[in-house]
Amino acid sequence: MKKLFPLLAILLPLLGACTTKPVEHSFVTVNADGQFVRDGKPYYFVGANFWYGAILGSEGEGGDRKRLHRELDFLKSIGVNNLRVLVGADGKNGVKTRVEPSLQTAPGVYNDTILDGLDYFMNELRKRDMTAVLYLNNSWEWSGGYSVYLQWSGHGDAVVPAVDGWPAYMEYVKQFPQSDSAQTLFANHVNYIVSRTNRYNQLKYVDDPTLMSWQIGNEPRAFADENKAPFARWMSDVAAQIKSIDPNHLVSSGSEGSWGCENDMALYEQIHADPNIGYLNIHIWPYNWGWVKADSLTELLPHAKENTRKYIDAHTAVARKYRKPIVLEEFGFPRDGLRFCKEAPTTARDEYYRYVFDLIRQDRESGGPFAGCNFWAWGGFAELNSGHVFWERGDDYTGDPAQEEQGLNSVFATDSTIEIIRTENQKLK
Repeated sequence: MKKLFPLLAILLPLLGACTTKPVEHSFVTVNADGQFVRDGKPYYFVGANFWYGAILGSEGEGGDRKRLHRELDFLKSIGVNNLRVLVGADGKNGVKTRVEPSLQTAPGVYNDTILDGLDYFMNELRKRDMTAVLYLNNSWEWSGGYSVYLQWSGHGDAVVPAVDGWPAYMEYVKQFPQSDSAQTLFANHVNYIVSRTNRYNQLKYVDDPTLMSWQIGNEPRAFADENKAPFARWMSDVAAQIKSIDPNHLVSSGSEGSWGCENDMALYEQIHADPNIGYLNIHIWPYNWGWVKADSLTELLPHAKENTRKYIDAHTAVARKYRKPIVLEEFGFPRDGLRFCKEAPTTARDEYYRYVFDLIRQDRESGGPFAGCNFWAWGGFAELNSGHVFWERGDDYTGDPAQEEQGLNSVFATDSTIEIIRTENQKLK
């Protein structure tokens, strides 16, 4: 019997780990001081964008649960506990630059494999004491969103920027804020998703504290000055719709900030003053917005830093006014030399990340409203296909969606950026 003790010493903890129930937490809420609270304590985070979580959690095409477990365990090990995730793509598969497999292949017609993947993904987060922000729409083509709802509601074939050009795309999608028929299809989608019950833990999504926030969309935009008023009404209507189904969870906009509001801070303020919008979002993209150039990522970095500080300060002032938290839920920076391979260094990006983390931490420590950030985006253990630059069917999913060069903004598990993220999360403890 004595010889069994070493074996039991190994097996008992493992058995215990298999039967231990997830810790029960309260919902993430906002207190009277405009601060996130969870379990009665302030809730801060340095999180990640992980848009492909539901696809990776599926058992069909694109699914890889072994990789999902590995990614989540690694993220947890570096202190990343909050993930921003796409609920699912809209439209038929096989469209250039759109991620696939799609979730909603026709109005109200769902790929159950992806729904299963979403449930599985959320349950795996629950097991690891992680939280998620789930976004329901997209103003950009890479997951369908605006353009697909317009096509489905009779506005002609969806325009694909990679084929038809960006001006044509912008002209097409600016119809969405004034299209009752397209918005009705999206409202039906909201009802269906928000009302779900998770098949892996039998929890209704509305009752699951793993969910931090429902988000209206990824970078929702008016796309035209004449759309500002209808756009604000639509955002308010969707926020009210979500809260009517789910009063337990926060609702967020997914906005880039003034950059996504036709450079109109008054419009941004109007949207985020809405009582159903629980907190403010901003995104910052130094390369996409022309603050740095491909041949001067390092040389123009001081300029990018200064613009970043000004952008953060302007939006933080709105958060203070309405006593709501603010989250920088997207920011990214290319690899040195605008190279895409995993071997390319990330010297400029690492410096930029440090700067952003310092700004947010300084605001937090001074009692400001900045509560968290999510870098864009998690590439983790993905392998890049050296035979092509853009994503093709069968490739690993990275942090870069199908319309972007694979490796452009992805943070891989082998990057030096990892230690910067780990160190910043340790400072939250």
